[in-house]
Amino acid sequence: MRPEQQEIEVAVLVSVGRHPITGRARRADQDARGLELALGLERQLPGSRVSLLHAGPRGEESEAALRGYLGMAAGADMGLDTLTLLEQAEGSDAIPALAEHLAAAPPQLVITGARAERGEGSGLLPYALAERLGWPLVNGLAAVETVENGVATLLQALPRGQRRRLKVRLPAIVSVDGAAPVARQSAFGPARRAELEVIPVAAQPDQELAEWQLAPARKRPKRLKIVKAASARDRFKAAAAKAEGSSGQVLEGVSAEQGAEAIFKLLKEEGVLR
Repeated sequence: MRPEQQEIEVAVLVSVGRHPITGRARRADQDARGLELALGLERQLPGSRVSLLHAGPRGEESEAALRGYLGMAAGADMGLDTLTLLEQAEGSDAIPALAEHLAAAPPQLVITGARAERGEGSGLLPYALAERLGWPLVNGLAAVETVENGVATLLQALPRGQRRRLKVRLPAIVSVDGAAPVARQSAFGPARRAELEVIPVAAQPDQELAEWQLAPARKRPKRLKIVKAASARDRFKAAAAKAEGSSGQVLEGVSAEQGAEAIFKLLKEEGVLR
């Protein structure tokens, strides 16, 4: 470690994820990547401390998923053997509870996933939390390079594999997505031996969520085949060319009912309508 770098306290916000196929509770992918990034600071900034924080109801299924994060700390020297659970009723707003807890003993860096896998999944929590605390926010974090004199040098992921180096004054909130390091496997033994520090908090109902109408997602209709071309000239030729095959027909001088029937038949053949 370079002499000017300093040890920091890092809080990782974790949530209960959902398996994309089975729907079972699990550790959320982006939150696990955020913890992996925090554990990597052990090599860069010896003496740094990482804590885990979750706000929500306590249940057998959610507890098993949360312990998946604790199992990632096997072999780490950052004292990560406890997860703080701010217990609140289902449907409560997590932002006030998180903001109050973080403001009481503010860490230098808060890491969170960009989007939850359950509930609203709007991706607004990091922004709302940063606004309430008055801290800067950096999204798309790929790496923490240095921390010097209360200023962190971060590597932000941009589209098409590009990276941008930023400097931000601490304390700050950063969110990670698929550009962050892949999370390591979770060890079952350390996950079961770790402790959950449960802190009951006053429930504040999420008024906006209460006004929503939730329904199962419907399968999206099949899109028509789109011709892709590398240049504008090729796209123009594809658009101007006549359709190949003998199934096409040109409608001239037909009534509105006949035209609608032909369009309906085409959509049925293409699989757009069932």
